[in-house]
Amino acid sequence: MSSPDIAGILENSRELDRLRKEQEEVLSEINKMHKKLQATPEVVEKPGDNSLSRLKILYTQAKDLSENEVNVSNQLLSQLDLLLPSGPLAQQRRRIEGSDQKRKRMKNESDISRLSPSMRNQLEACASLKGEQVAARVTGNNAEKDEWFVVKVMQFDRETKEFEVLDEEPGDDEEGGGQRKYKLPMSCIIPFPKKNDPSSAPDFPPGRHVLAVYPGTTALYKATVVSPPRKVPAGV
Repeated sequence: MSSPDIAGILENSRELDRLRKEQEEVLSEINKMHKKLQATPEVVEKPGDNSLSRLKILYTQAKDLSENEVNVSNQLLSQLDLLLPSGPLAQQRRRIEGSDQKRKRMKNESDISRLSPSMRNQLEACASLKGEQVAARVTGNNAEKDEWFVVKVMQFDRETKEFEVLDEEPGDDEEGGGQRKYKLPMSCIIPFPKKNDPSSAPDFPPGRHVLAVYPGTTALYKATVVSPPRKVPAGV
């Protein structure tokens, strides 16, 4: 067994562990949402509640993670199969199994492409945010308190579905004093309305829960709309 073979197997093993841990986190969040909705089903009728959209995002993440786990498992099987004793029968078996795995991967990719047009559109929208400012939750799913900041999108990875973002405000001295970078999943990002397109800004009626910016900082806090902004007539 050569070093590259071992390295490839170890890398895919680590990726498999990462995917399974992430699946556990997502499933834990789904269970929490289920318990919340079972205990207080009326919450979805409250203005500004995003429970159902959040649950949809979590289910989409769980589906994608499951499909990625299948792909990585197939890669590991192929790598291990290549290390089996060689011979006519073994080579024939490897060719047959390799073709089957390739067909399965192509079918999975085809199924994703055919059944998830909304996900493709969502990925395109995420990629288009490069260089834009967005709202980002920088705390983990299990954190007692959410922390939101205005950050700049540096990059979006379509494969991992993660954003690389930059908090352009320097941190405290104890944090190093520099600008902070984060890698965050899609569920932790909220795009802002386009500055040059006022029509893209949603209406916020009184009572709607929103995120507001602390003056002079990039920090966001949860607030409730008391009165909506006045709409300036065109041409004024």
